[in-house]
Amino acid sequence: MNLALVEKLVNKSAKIGIVGLGYVGQPLFIRYSQIGYSVVGFDIDQLKVDELNKGHSAIEHIRDDWVKEANANGFEATTDFSRAAECDALILCVPTPLNKYREPDMSFVEGTTDMLKPHVRAGQVVSLESTTYPGTTDELIKPRLEENGLTVGEDLFLVYSPEREDPGNAHFNTQTIPKVVGGYSAACLEVGEALYKHAIDKVVPVSSTKAAELTKLLENIHRAVNIGLVNEMKVVADRMGIDIFEVIDAAATKPFGFTAYYPGPGLGGHCIPIDPFYLTWKAREYGLNTRFIELSGEVNRAMPEYVVSKLMDGLNQHQKSLNGSRILVLGIAYKKNVDDMRESPSVEIMELLRDKGAEVQYSDPHVPKFPKMREHNFDLSSVELSASNLEEYDAVILATDHEKFDYDAIYTNSKLIIDTRGRYRHRNGKVIKA
Repeated sequence: MNLALVEKLVNKSAKIGIVGLGYVGQPLFIRYSQIGYSVVGFDIDQLKVDELNKGHSAIEHIRDDWVKEANANGFEATTDFSRAAECDALILCVPTPLNKYREPDMSFVEGTTDMLKPHVRAGQVVSLESTTYPGTTDELIKPRLEENGLTVGEDLFLVYSPEREDPGNAHFNTQTIPKVVGGYSAACLEVGEALYKHAIDKVVPVSSTKAAELTKLLENIHRAVNIGLVNEMKVVADRMGIDIFEVIDAAATKPFGFTAYYPGPGLGGHCIPIDPFYLTWKAREYGLNTRFIELSGEVNRAMPEYVVSKLMDGLNQHQKSLNGSRILVLGIAYKKNVDDMRESPSVEIMELLRDKGAEVQYSDPHVPKFPKMREHNFDLSSVELSASNLEEYDAVILATDHEKFDYDAIYTNSKLIIDTRGRYRHRNGKVIKA
């Protein structure tokens, strides 16, 4: 049966179902539509489905003309999960957040699989792309898919292929980022490679779903640990009166053995702040403590508090307390030049300021209105940056260094700048490095 499915995937007669139409799912449905596949998108959010069917994406870097082109090519979004039976391939792109105890919240993966399983049939491939701990595909997805009598590896094919989207990165896109694929069996891997070979320039097969799952965790733990290291170095360098950015730039001139990572106000995004804790949680099952990973997580989670402490130092120099001060946060997306708010440290900074009695507002050209979030709530809209507006605030915190900001105007018209990104590293006076 796998040979018949491989043939359909190779000749593009297969219908592709994308389950979860967010930052990962939307680039995928656009890519598969571009190269000639019939594509159906599934999501539980009726508003999102309606907007996509009208040719509009709420995600800033997903252009409406791309969505309209996909619609013209036959793409349709739906909340009707029974239509999964129409599809030859189902690619799951659903959230995998942490709960309040920093343990994996698999409810979206489990719930989505449970919605699909009455409609899953023989001759399909199911691919999970959500970042998760090693064993998820085999231990959570496989048993659910087999409840109706199908056998994975014979009737139905199961793979894990971690998403590697980087919103706002102009150098890489869905097509050009190599795709790691692991299958439950050799037959599953063969089908998985066929699923992605036309859509992605380079497919990288690995021996199992667990190897693919751990690959994604290693990629992001590598970043989290190194960012934790440089954030700790930032604190040490500041106490010693040394510019950490100067040190990093000097170290980066070494042509081997060093990769530059830069400090910031904390970790943000859908992967790096979360993924390390998937592995630390799973490692406990094997009697292991991942102390190195957990320590870097502690350092990175402490950064918003560090930024607020530097703000309080700056206000004290102006004979002001934080309580009652007017503070403007510049940039609330988790990284520059995108509208993605997931796990943004800016939001935690804003909550800390609010809890300490400050009047908090924000300015972000990519986020005109503070969005609805699972755990955070601000009824705010972005403040327009002007000379008169900036002068009204006791301090501004540069949290996300968008290119659209006029940094000279900000410097000229602000009373106090807390710089978490090194944009004002060569300016003195009103700038406090954080």
